[in-house]
Parts: sequence; C-alpha cells; structure tokens
Amino acid sequence: MREQIKEQVLQEKVIAIVRRFSPKECMELAKALYEGGVRMMEIAFDQKRPQDDFQVAQSIYQILEAFDGKMSLGAGTVMTKAQVDLVAKAGAQYIISANTSQEIITYTREKELVSMPGAMTPSEIADAYAWGADFVKVFPAGTLGPGYIKAISSGPFPHIPLLAVGGVSEKNAAEFLDAGALGLGIGGNLTKRDWIAAGEYQKITDVAAQIVEIAKQRG
Repeated sequence: MREQIKEQVLQEKVIAIVRRFSPKECMELAKALYEGGVRMMEIAFDQKRPQDDFQVAQSIYQILEAFDGKMSLGAGTVMTKAQVDLVAKAGAQYIISANTSQEIITYTREKELVSMPGAMTPSEIADAYAWGADFVKVFPAGTLGPGYIKAISSGPFPHIPLLAVGGVSEKNAAEFLDAGALGLGIGGNLTKRDWIAAGEYQKITDVAAQIVEIAKQRG
C-alpha cells in the first residue's frame, strides 16, 4: 500500500486539508471534493482539542468505507504516537505533521504508512528525509513563497520530494508546482467554512475542479 500511496501523491498532486469539522461535515466535504476530482484528503487533528481526536479517526474510517477505495485518507497535524495508532486503526494511509519529529517519522514507517512531516529550514528538510520521510511538507509555503521551493528543489536537495502546504490555493497552485513542488496540501476554499455552513458544496466542487485541472496540466 505504501508504494501505491506514494505513486498516487505524484499522480494526483492535490491533498485537501480538512480541519475542525464534524464527521458528518467531513463526509459531505468528501463528496463535494470527489465530484471536483480530488482523490486524497487529510483530516487534521486539533491539538487544542484532544477530546476531538476520536472524531478524526471516525471521519477517516467512515469516508474510507463510503468510498470503497476511491478516496485515500490520511491524518494531519499528527504529533504523538497515540494519534498515529488511533488513525492507523481507522485505516489512515498517510501521516502528515506540521513539524519534523524523528519519533513520529520512524513510528509512521514502522506502521507501514506513508510519512509526510512538515519542515521549513534546509536542515529540517534534510533531517526529515534522512529519518525516513517519503515526502517533506514545506510549511508554511505561502509565507516562504514559490521562490523558496525552487531554491531548495533545484539547489541543494533535488533528490528530496517536496510538498507545498500552508497558504496554497487555486490562485498560486500553478506557481508552486512550476517551482518544483511535487504535490500540494490545500485547505482554503476547498474547505471554506461559510460555504459549508450554507450548504453551498457546489462552490467547493468548482474550486476543486479548478485545482485538479491545474495539477493535470503539469503532468
């Protein structure tokens, strides 16, 4: 499964980031994103609300069951081994973090899941990859800019597969891919709270289709 997920990241290039939504809302989001062509989702933990951890696992499990292999699901903002265990039991296929933790990278690999830790500095990026990361999530990419991705990917680390996450949207997705990012983690309008509260899921589908088309144009 690990190799299949790694290949899917390279092929699809888009992972939708879903945070602070109920399992029911996550399911509706999954349907809207799927209609727009998105095939990978990250359900993120809220570290301020550990009482909601089970809902993250529940959302992952329910979406995987409903889509029967048509969507790949991972957990985001993972900071503890207990959180890895929780979502691994729910069927999560990849583990994403905002930080570089050797413990979490190693444990993720032990669980045979795809590791996508977050990093910002060249040292963090190099360490994450050396410790076994399958992809390194450059975060916050929107603050650092496409030029940073280009400098890292075409300069010292052309061998490290980078994902651009944080501040990435339909407006700048093409720039990050052109700069050398192999994939994107995107929240923003893909999970816009106002649209979801109003039941305007078609708007999310439309944005998803726009981003997916940008990714397809870049092979």
